[in-house]
Amino acid sequence: MTKNNTKEGRMYLRIRNLVGFLGVSLPWLALFSAGIAEHPGTDWWWSISATYYQTPALVGVLVPAALVLISYIGYDNTDNFITSLCGIFGLGIVLFPCKVSWIPDGTPVGFFQMPVELSHIVHVACSGLFFFCIAINSIFQFTKSKGEMTERKRIRNRIYRICGYGLLVVEACLAFAFFFGAHGYLVMVFEIILLHLFGFSWLVKGGAFPFLNDPEDEPEAPSAPIVR
Repeated sequence: MTKNNTKEGRMYLRIRNLVGFLGVSLPWLALFSAGIAEHPGTDWWWSISATYYQTPALVGVLVPAALVLISYIGYDNTDNFITSLCGIFGLGIVLFPCKVSWIPDGTPVGFFQMPVELSHIVHVACSGLFFFCIAINSIFQFTKSKGEMTERKRIRNRIYRICGYGLLVVEACLAFAFFFGAHGYLVMVFEIILLHLFGFSWLVKGGAFPFLNDPEDEPEAPSAPIVR
């Protein structure tokens, strides 16, 4: 029986799949739930973070994902450190809401009731660091291997690196668009791409796609009953 076929191994696969599913589903849950709520401004859909003020989707999805990342036990201390940082910065995204057009400067917001313009600075920093740590994890931690590397593991490593470097490239594009004052809805587009790259990487790591898994890591079929 291989490591992923043990009870503990299957538990870790479920945890990884949960994190991946939460990442992929977050933008669509946030958009849908905010879309059916009252819209306080025309820019309500320009970022997932802005939906914080209209729907609990961001808090309800990101907080569980962040807590799982904080408590996740990885391959080694480095893996644990990076994953825990991801979770801490994920919580920071929720605890320090972003600035929106319909809330005036000086308004206390978030868990710490910080003025919205200051909360926005912490929010942006946590968002950038969250995706940066996720990218580092995908590029350097997910690609580790013990023993001989199989062909499917090589394919998975390519996917991890594509997702990781994709996260860094999209983050750079988001920073560029933000700095040069591009249209606000581009933030939402970039955030959706970021979350899908993050989620897909974790789903692959969780074995959600059987055709990418090594044959020995696939769940064992139950034994057929003995006919007497």
